[in-house]
Amino acid sequence: MPSTPQRNAGQIGRATLSDVAREADVSLATVDRVLNKRPGVHARSIAQVQEAVNRLNYRPDPSAARLARPHPHRVSFLLPAGTNTFVEMLREQIAGSDGWMEDHRVTAQTHAVDVFEPQRLARRVLSLRGQCDTAVVMALDHPLVQAAIDELVEHGIGVITLVSDVPKSRRQHFVGIDNVAAGRTAGTLVGRFSGGPKGAKGEVGVIVGSLSLRDHAERSLGFGQVMSAEYPGLKVLPPMEGKDDPELTKELSARLLAAHPKLVALYSVGAGNRGISATLKASGRAGKIVFVGHELTPAARADLLDGTMAAVINQDAGHEIRSALRLAIARLTREAVHADQERIRIDIYLKDNLP
Repeated sequence: MPSTPQRNAGQIGRATLSDVAREADVSLATVDRVLNKRPGVHARSIAQVQEAVNRLNYRPDPSAARLARPHPHRVSFLLPAGTNTFVEMLREQIAGSDGWMEDHRVTAQTHAVDVFEPQRLARRVLSLRGQCDTAVVMALDHPLVQAAIDELVEHGIGVITLVSDVPKSRRQHFVGIDNVAAGRTAGTLVGRFSGGPKGAKGEVGVIVGSLSLRDHAERSLGFGQVMSAEYPGLKVLPPMEGKDDPELTKELSARLLAAHPKLVALYSVGAGNRGISATLKASGRAGKIVFVGHELTPAARADLLDGTMAAVINQDAGHEIRSALRLAIARLTREAVHADQERIRIDIYLKDNLP
């Protein structure tokens, strides 16, 4: 029979590693190796430690784990290069987290890379080996990138995907919204603003950054599901790839307007909304074509207020960065992850409810 857990007289509070070692009748070093899943421990000792953990309801002390580290926890953020305003908002949130990171013994570096080039991106991911303890990556869902993430994990580096996922990789967590649901939301907004199921007729343009980005592909999927099932009078045109570049999206949207006089709506799946806005205003069709996009940037706010955009679907950049940092720390301290706290919600903004 298992022994009754022995605690020191007057001892209260959570069990310690010493309590677990004493209860399991093994050394502190053995407990440490078992809890950190290091090799070289006999199966019987592993079982004894696990049983002791369960009997004592042992939970790691996160503050003690942080203080015990010989150096701060190093986090590297790998974000897209270019002029994407939402990515700039992410960078600002990282910089604004300096105080929290100092309190939690975390240091962060931010790197930029062309995420639309899988070979270059994969090389940049691999270059983080030995440079950090956790990598937070906004990346293409591509076999080369997946392999690079897997190699980082193989060498003990935690990987968190941000905004756009690489689900078949060995990454620990994804931080971002449900992008299929976001695309379906966009479909409902476009359909209703265009006249509803019975009155909606015409063509709908779609501009993505790249369908190789998982978030863009999933949003496009969700959008198409709603449009085909609920708004059959609206013909969705083949998506055009704008690489999240305002100049390229300006050119693509001008091409759409010229080639499709029956265009009644435009869905911007990624970034580059400033280019689309400029085209609509220059053509005199701002406010006449239903324009729905993502991320409440300063430019999108202005477009909502003047009627150029009908609605914006948003994800909170600050919540995403804080969540990524919390998850990086949880891996270090073995804290439980609370799914509700880390769930990134989908916000819908009209000109009437701007924060």
